[in-house]
Amino acid sequence: MARRQPARETSGEATAIHLRSVELKGAAPSLPDRFPFSIRAVQALQRLIFDSPVTFFVGENGSGKSTLLEAMASAIGLPTIGSVATRHDATLGDQRELGRALRLTWNVRVHRGFFLRAEDFFGFAKAIEQLKAELKQRSAEIDVEYAGRSATAKGLALGPLYASLAQLQASYGDGLDAQSHGESFIKLFQSRLVPGGIYLLDEPEAPLSPQSQLGFIAILKTMLQQQSQFIIATHSPILLAFPNATIYSFDESPVSAVPFDQLDHVTLTRDFLNNPDAFLRRL
Repeated sequence: MARRQPARETSGEATAIHLRSVELKGAAPSLPDRFPFSIRAVQALQRLIFDSPVTFFVGENGSGKSTLLEAMASAIGLPTIGSVATRHDATLGDQRELGRALRLTWNVRVHRGFFLRAEDFFGFAKAIEQLKAELKQRSAEIDVEYAGRSATAKGLALGPLYASLAQLQASYGDGLDAQSHGESFIKLFQSRLVPGGIYLLDEPEAPLSPQSQLGFIAILKTMLQQQSQFIIATHSPILLAFPNATIYSFDESPVSAVPFDQLDHVTLTRDFLNNPDAFLRRL
């Protein structure tokens, strides 16, 4: 049985760290030309310790941060907020292979939570709308099939469909695609996050304005007070500023923890905002 690690104190609140570490079970397979084992970060992967309830993976495109996150989601078996589950997604076959090569060490094994790639969000929104349409269509069919039968029999047939539609309405309102991208994304988090879960998120800032990213940080803070853990791949300096977060840079070899104010993402953004003309003249 996994040993429980003492809860970490963040801003006076006790928070939970469910997943303690990830590492390769052995040396990376001797396949230097085969993705994902050809990625430098995977070949040099050492044990990554999760000693904060919020951990960020940061690095340039192609550095391996999203690949490792996808492999971890597969290894954990997390539900996917998307149109296809990780275990069936044809685009994640290589990441599933990497997931089988990972060793995850838990303080307390949890089954709540989900994996989300920002690029899959709109596929998920369409799937929700399709499900609502199918439920409404089936309701109309039952109205025809049960014509002339008792109201009780008809009510028993329609009851589960109406309950499902009511739940979708309560969770997503008139529809995720009826709102702006940022609003629908925030609505999703507010409806799907549950206490005590583990959440792996790939570039959640993609549909969010800077103001909405601050709103997203507020949601994270609330969920930490409810014993949740987050591992997030991001490019956003705003999200990376989250208090007491651990930040692993995939631009380092091996992957290493880097302080916020020493991250290339942060220093480049700060320098650009301080003197944009100096950068633009060189382009």
